[in-house]
Amino acid sequence: MKNQMVQANQTAHDLSTLHRSPTDFRSLMHHFWNFLDASNAETFDISPKIQVTENKNVVNVVAEIPGIDEKDIEVNVSSDGYLCLCGEKKSEVEDQTENNYFSEISYGTFRRTVQLPWDLDYDATSAKYNNGVLTISIPKSQTEKQKFKKIAVSKA
Repeated sequence: MKNQMVQANQTAHDLSTLHRSPTDFRSLMHHFWNFLDASNAETFDISPKIQVTENKNVVNVVAEIPGIDEKDIEVNVSSDGYLCLCGEKKSEVEDQTENNYFSEISYGTFRRTVQLPWDLDYDATSAKYNNGVLTISIPKSQTEKQKFKKIAVSKA
């Protein structure tokens, strides 16, 4: 009984930390919308894993999407900062249930939406797909490039 109360208090504490900052709330909403985008279990299983990085001039998004032809991938970027990856992994094997022992390969559609927090030049976006890896490059706008200035630190 005491363990149950402690676990319940820890759960309540964990849930209360979600409301500490707008970033946490955005993260929660991001997971919620991606969950809704996954209309069935197959969709959820093949959702691509992504990595978002930046440097001084560009934001790069790399997504692992193995087993899909580039013609079956759709990349959309909106002016309000949302990048949407959609696609379909098609089954090229006929259903052979009598000779099939088991299969862990998922087929179906996916949709992954990511909010990008920078001021970017969306018209200059490029995407390349090679060996199951999609790389999207979005240049930063001049305004974004000028937001930060490196300050030299000298010894007093």
